Amino acid sequence: MSSDTLLLKIREDMKECMRRRDTLRLGTIRMLLAAVKQREIDEKIVLDDSQVIAIVDKMIRQRRDSAEQYGRAQRQDLVAQEEAEIAVLVDFMPQPLTELELREIIEKVIVNVGAHSLKDMSQVMNEIRSKVQGRADMAKVGMEVKKILEK
Repeated sequence: MSSDTLLLKIREDMKECMRRRDTLRLGTIRMLLAAVKQREIDEKIVLDDSQVIAIVDKMIRQRRDSAEQYGRAQRQDLVAQEEAEIAVLVDFMPQPLTELELREIIEKVIVNVGAHSLKDMSQVMNEIRSKVQGRADMAKVGMEVKKILEK
């Protein structure tokens, strides 16, 4: 798998949106590509798939936060816009892990790292992050790791 397969998929999807005149999806994809390009320019690197997934994940979290704030402000039109953008961005994320798969990964990492207490949590989380990037909510992962290490 080449390092830019996700970016190719995103660019192909953008072309398809242009043909279909799907303005909402096209705008969201352009925003994503702009964020990727900005990071590449700022850091003078070419991003690989895991780095692009991290950007998509961040954009999804931002939109969820915005939708929540708009909801509290009773702005359903803006909530709908944010949720529509989330739906587009989610298409570029890898398949989420099941609870069982996640639990197996956490347990393997804890054994491999040799973690025995909460003092080892940051080491465990760093190892897990690379394995589940974009496939699991890291807050939930953290709670699960903490629960296991407290036993």
